[in-house]
Amino acid sequence: MSYSLSLDRFVGKVAVVTGASSGIGKTIVEGLVKYGVTVAGLARRVERIEAHAKELAGAKGRLQPYKTDLTKKDEIISTFDKIKNDLGPTHILVNNAGLLLASNIIDGDIEKWEIVLNTNVLAASICIREAVTSMKANNIKGHIININSVAGHDALDIPGISVYPASKFALRALTESVRLEINREKLPIKITSISPGAVDTEFNQAAFPAEQLKKLAHVNSSQKLISTEDVADSAFYVLATPEHVNVKELIIVPHGAIY
Repeated sequence: MSYSLSLDRFVGKVAVVTGASSGIGKTIVEGLVKYGVTVAGLARRVERIEAHAKELAGAKGRLQPYKTDLTKKDEIISTFDKIKNDLGPTHILVNNAGLLLASNIIDGDIEKWEIVLNTNVLAASICIREAVTSMKANNIKGHIININSVAGHDALDIPGISVYPASKFALRALTESVRLEINREKLPIKITSISPGAVDTEFNQAAFPAEQLKKLAHVNSSQKLISTEDVADSAFYVLATPEHVNVKELIIVPHGAIY
């Protein structure tokens, strides 16, 4: 009986990672490249991915940057076409890109809602469609990972969190809907939802105005955080499971924390 887990079957294969310029996405990219995977890193801030690619030069795999605005469906589709031509078919998709723009719902900013929903739900849906199309055409035993949130399980009582929990609940439903479609077509593709609790990234700085950040910092001063490495290791674990094992969902929170 063997308990070893390995990503060897993905060495030299192509992984697409969205939101690859910082935080969880950047850490997942780095780990995959070091495991020997060829990674297509997608983000608007492509200069960050380019700098990271230089840092990873000489690693077992490699990182190829792609400037992509995930709120624009045509850019997503054209990027997948470029990846196919540049690198080959997709074996792994990590839908990591996600954002929160502070706004209420009962008196909120509709344009902010649109950006959040387009990024967190619609972009993920389009990426899944493009990745599965590539996997089907090439008979690939692929894996899709959706980076979700504990906010996709409970609507958190945080002022200004707005439609973010709704988008993450939707991502959970999307994961299950895709699983049913995959099973219906008997495709050899796995799909996993990973829901972290509070992670030590720049996420909140991009989401909230400075004054609200100060209040949140005071309220959450004793809150424990998990690292981007903790989330990345969870992704690597599910990728390394045997072909007959599909981890449906993981919730990752700091030890001792409720969320």
